[in-house]
Amino acid sequence: MLDVKWAKEWLQLSAKIINEHRDELIELDRVIGDGDHGENLDRGFQAVAAGLMDSTFSTPAEVFKFAAQTLLSTVGGASGPLLGTAFLRAAKAATAVDSPQLSAADSLQILQAALTGIQERGKAVPGEKTMVDAWSAALVAAQAAAQIDPCKIWEAAAAGAAKGAAATADMCARKGRASYLGERSIGHLDPGAVSSAYILAAAAQAAQAAQADQANHVEDAH
Repeated sequence: MLDVKWAKEWLQLSAKIINEHRDELIELDRVIGDGDHGENLDRGFQAVAAGLMDSTFSTPAEVFKFAAQTLLSTVGGASGPLLGTAFLRAAKAATAVDSPQLSAADSLQILQAALTGIQERGKAVPGEKTMVDAWSAALVAAQAAAQIDPCKIWEAAAAGAAKGAAATADMCARKGRASYLGERSIGHLDPGAVSSAYILAAAAQAAQAAQADQANHVEDAH
């Protein structure tokens, strides 16, 4: 089961991974966008990570809501509203859980809610070369995994997101600034999809760490 510690670790790892790939994301966006994706996202997630250190949270929902509000207020461009909405919907889905811990089914609900939020805010569907391609592939992979282990759900989601992001290279952009390039956008990865894959990879890493931590506690108890 995944709890508030996992949710905080997810976002802190996201901040670390986005920072490590900041220049890559800037370069990807420079080719088909306005070049500020890596900088904006890094600023936003650093603010989230800093805020998590200074605040106390009782549930994953509270962590997600804080992340949403911080991203909405600190990330410019389209990414702030899109990812802010994703985490706001994730918070709402997590709030509906009558437990401080999230199961595999809860994890699927959170993924679904986040994707729906992104699609409703951005008016995008899979295949248009946006972050939706990573999130939708993540949800499909997680559902197909049919796991009762929440850690496995996030591992499947991360793997799906990575494939979804990679697939954007062959797509013609239909949304955002990249769409102005038309067919010239083919051959380039979508920066929003790539960053989303990194964020979901962080969720999986945090879940693995949580599972290992719980296993160690069980061993210590014996």
